[in-house]
Amino acid sequence: MENIIQYIQANWLEIFSFITGVLFLIYEVRQKNMMWIICIVASSVCAVVFYRESLYASMCLNIYYVGTAVWGIFAWMRDARKLKSTASETSTEDGKDKIHLRPLKLKVVIISLVAFALLSVALMFLLRRIGDESSVLDAMVFVLSIIATIWLVKTYLQQWLVWIAADILSTVMCFTQEMYWMALLYSFYSLSAIYGFWHWKRRGVYLNN
Repeated sequence: MENIIQYIQANWLEIFSFITGVLFLIYEVRQKNMMWIICIVASSVCAVVFYRESLYASMCLNIYYVGTAVWGIFAWMRDARKLKSTASETSTEDGKDKIHLRPLKLKVVIISLVAFALLSVALMFLLRRIGDESSVLDAMVFVLSIIATIWLVKTYLQQWLVWIAADILSTVMCFTQEMYWMALLYSFYSLSAIYGFWHWKRRGVYLNN
């Protein structure tokens, strides 16, 4: 029992990140605004965890998540109001069980791919110079997650596919850095993102603008 208590005391930040991360994902799949509140708390703690492990891009990424959460709250509330206005076109009363989606344009995909390639390479070199413990994976995860978060706020269905790629790379990065609770969290994210894609596709209603 003493060993368990000592382990929890030594790893409580990662354990807390795991618990709040699971809650975040549940609300994300259900497209509930509470997701963004949990995001602020979870991301703040994750930023500290990654800083302690010298994974600076992931640290900055979680700080970015905190700011994005504020944007996300207002964007999703706006889209929810639009969804209610088109309730007569849905099969559920007042659109309550529907997921509001926006169509992903080819222009957005091309811009995102170019940004991923250029920013990943540039960030790799920067992270190596400041002593990042996993510069390649950290850079790729950072850029993919930035793109996925923007797509999430815009409620593109395909944001789940980007998250799958980012979460798999995050799992590998955390495991190689012996951050096992975080590796478990991201592996759970990877599997849940598959369900999220299916759930949004099945429940999705595309908004006109």
